[in-house]
Amino acid sequence: KLESLNKKEIITESDLLNKKFTLINFWASWCAPCRLEHKYLLLLKKNSNLNMIGINFKDNKKNANSFLTQLNNPYDFIGKDHKGKISVLFGVYGIPESILIDEHLNIKKKFIGPLNENDYITINQLIKLQ
Repeated sequence: KLESLNKKEIITESDLLNKKFTLINFWASWCAPCRLEHKYLLLLKKNSNLNMIGINFKDNKKNANSFLTQLNNPYDFIGKDHKGKISVLFGVYGIPESILIDEHLNIKKKFIGPLNENDYITINQLIKLQ
């Protein structure tokens, strides 16, 4: 279960089933590399086969919302991980990190560090191959 950053909403594993692909992105407003990768997240949002979940890591809610207002929100759901416990469950050691999963919750690829042009191409290729 993952609580929403802004609403009284929760997302669970069952919500991810039957979504063709989901990219789970761990980010924070204070993270400079997160700003660098953001343009690729916005480009990926255009792909209808991809559900995007952002998990806001050890951040201030006001700063996180300001970040998304300023740079635009690519996420279908934004969860909060104020204590860093959820990221540990995903095996995340630092941010940004992204995990691409399929509709069976199988990890297709993990991206450590900020997404770049090559990662953007790789994600699109993985999505199209299925």
